[in-house]
Amino acid sequence: MVAHSELELLITVVAAADDEPSAHAACGPLVERVGGRIVQSGDCSDEEPGCWSVTIARDCAGTGGHVAGLSRAVRNFLRELGPEYARHHVACEPPTAWTVVEHPELVTALVPGGERILVEAWSDGPLLTPARRAEPEPPAAAESAPVLGEHDGSGRPHPRLRLRVEVRTDRAAGAEWPARALAARLSRTAELLSSRSAPPVVRVELDLGPTAGEPAEIAGSAAVALGGEGWSTPELDERGAVVRWSARPVPARGVSAVEIVAARSTVDAPAVAAGGSP
Repeated sequence: MVAHSELELLITVVAAADDEPSAHAACGPLVERVGGRIVQSGDCSDEEPGCWSVTIARDCAGTGGHVAGLSRAVRNFLRELGPEYARHHVACEPPTAWTVVEHPELVTALVPGGERILVEAWSDGPLLTPARRAEPEPPAAAESAPVLGEHDGSGRPHPRLRLRVEVRTDRAAGAEWPARALAARLSRTAELLSSRSAPPVVRVELDLGPTAGEPAEIAGSAAVALGGEGWSTPELDERGAVVRWSARPVPARGVSAVEIVAARSTVDAPAVAAGGSP
């Protein structure tokens, strides 16, 4: 990777709020302070009643090599917030580094009603940089996207989106976090199906829920949403439509392979196969 690449910071705030406009308003001072823009928000009251999440994006210059640059970008951001924030531990599994601020007094000092803040740095390497998302509608007109049901209007089951992420790491948690981070780019819901270690790789499989459309279109659109080059064209097998990506060269640590499956809707879809590399 080029030594000085562009990085993107994502700051996700979980805060108590009555609705989306209220959540945006609460985060307004933080948006202005960090010089970012709101790129996504959602109702997370199914996990924590009365809570909304707001994600703020901000570009930042690369600050060194791949692993060091990712971690340093998060640490530099924490230092901007103040010395109390800079004490938080930063974890790194390329292509991302992250930390979580959960101390109530620190969070509420930035966002009234805030409960926790997740800070992520993403590289613009060959894969999986979060897509540049369009600016949302003004808060007064913003509405949360409805969660898709299991069946369409005719009672037929929707295809289900499945994700398998292979991460080179010696820690299961070091694989599950980046896998969930990728899943969050594709779906508001994600269920962990399995996490299997085959050193030096941990394979994480997730169910991302029902999705509208034809399987090949769904799988192809998911690959586009994750970004990067080198994705295979959608292929059909007994599970549905499949697209794959593998890192070249294979990294010493971090995401090394991804498989997306848009499972057929005619029957309950089986879990993504764990054997073999995409």
